[in-house]
Amino acid sequence: MDLRLTAKEKRFREEVRDFIATNLPEDIRSHLRAGHPPTKDHIVRWHRILNTRGWATAHWPKEWGGAGLSPVERMILTEEIFLAPAPTPLVFNSSMIGPVIIQFGSEEQKRQFLPKIANLDIWFCQGFSEPDAGSDLASLRTLARRDGDHYVVTGQKIWTTMAHHADWMFCLVRTDPAAKKQVGISMLLIDMKTPGVTVRPIMSIDGHHHLNEVFLDEVRVPVENRVGEENKGWDYAKFLLGHERTGIAGVGRSKERLSYARELATQVKAGKRPLAEDPCFREQLALIEADLKALEITQLRVVAGHAGHHADKPDPLTSVLKVRGTELYQAVCELACRSAGPAAIAIQPAGGAADELDAAPRWGAALAPSYFYSRAASIYGGSNEIQKNILAKTVLGL
Repeated sequence: MDLRLTAKEKRFREEVRDFIATNLPEDIRSHLRAGHPPTKDHIVRWHRILNTRGWATAHWPKEWGGAGLSPVERMILTEEIFLAPAPTPLVFNSSMIGPVIIQFGSEEQKRQFLPKIANLDIWFCQGFSEPDAGSDLASLRTLARRDGDHYVVTGQKIWTTMAHHADWMFCLVRTDPAAKKQVGISMLLIDMKTPGVTVRPIMSIDGHHHLNEVFLDEVRVPVENRVGEENKGWDYAKFLLGHERTGIAGVGRSKERLSYARELATQVKAGKRPLAEDPCFREQLALIEADLKALEITQLRVVAGHAGHHADKPDPLTSVLKVRGTELYQAVCELACRSAGPAAIAIQPAGGAADELDAAPRWGAALAPSYFYSRAASIYGGSNEIQKNILAKTVLGL
């Protein structure tokens, strides 16, 4: 297998770099470079800028606003966005519910939702996890009772990322409680303004509000908002999660953080010399760089082999990318955090304005929250333990 980029793919990388250099607002770039999570305004603004080129939904068919990029071109685009650094297109819209509606939605759903999803005119969140149904998602208990032309939904979702920003939720509900747990599940699109929907914040260890509980109390959802067939939601969820994991290796994200750690190490002293000259630091840096290169090659092998894979089934090898990608991202964040030393536990100023943090050692205040949040990467998107089970069964045949 030839893993070298073609001349066309190299030209595409240059085109992406030029576009980002010209169009990425500096306030967004500097905010992310300092290690802060993007705000809603950052995500919406950048998503819409990308959408002017069809790059917010780069893998969608052109008829629905995408760019029809190949898997390799999409990988290049994602890597350059991470390296900028810039926010990635909203994954719930572009990589999760969008492809599901394209594949399984009704024509009316495609006309109603896809243009707004592509331009982030509406923001979707994911209503999958429940208090007793996270990694064991099939145990979900949120019920949807049919009442004429509506479903009446009652239950609770948890760890719902950015539900406080969302206009809509794609939600798994149990429509046949008597069926075995993987059967009898349907997928509904729920307007978050519907009476009976309550969002309550969960503050995470990094001190930011990313997560929520969502309570559904007798929420009436029109039947036409069901995606695909009734009781087939488990199949659609597997399709959706396969798309989510494709980009989760985050090679570009780890490269950007590694670059930042290297930059910080030139500013920090280890004794009388810059930390960048410390043998232990250099050894850790080299080990991560080598592992990251190996992951990048593995990602290329998976992406290059994508054409022969069934489009309606997730590739189990994406689990390799998910597990190793999150482990390396956490290692990079830990290295950057160690670079700051005691400055990493400094109190972050209210609002965390990037210009306040650029002057050493204030930049350190953003590193510990960034490191803490990186720990969540091995949980969201299907925990690493679950991914290892998938690999054991589908790749190793155990």
